[in-house]
Amino acid sequence: MDAVRLIGVGRRALAESQDAPDIMREAWQAQALAQAIGSRLAMLGPAEMRGEALGLCEAGARGSGGSAVPVVGAGGIRAAQLTELGDVRGALMDLGALLGDVGIALVAVASGSFEEGAYWQCMEAIDAADESRDRVLEILRRLPERDSRLTDPGPEPGSDSAA
Repeated sequence: MDAVRLIGVGRRALAESQDAPDIMREAWQAQALAQAIGSRLAMLGPAEMRGEALGLCEAGARGSGGSAVPVVGAGGIRAAQLTELGDVRGALMDLGALLGDVGIALVAVASGSFEEGAYWQCMEAIDAADESRDRVLEILRRLPERDSRLTDPGPEPGSDSAA
């Protein structure tokens, strides 16, 4: 699935989240998507932004890993459905917006948390979302103007794109 569509699904799911576990799950999903997009850009993007793309991949991994992995649910890990970036600039702009929304939602969860462990889990997730968003903004800044319409061709014909 195209990155912009996946990000849109994530933004809708976050907006529809009703409680702290749902919001934490969507924060985790957003970070997994940041990791996948960063990885793809590190492999396929222009050389001048590969370092930042790798940084996004690593930041996303920190935000979607560890012992606090939520139960993902019937839909599975959305990032696993990523088959192409499509419009890279548009995908990065949308990902930055999603990560900003995640941060805001997590602040609300942390503010309402009476359990110290849950509070600190939210704070770590906020930091991870903020770091990923900073990486996205830096990639956008470094994205060469000549490549402002850079697109990812997606999977090679005949390749297994079910990954």
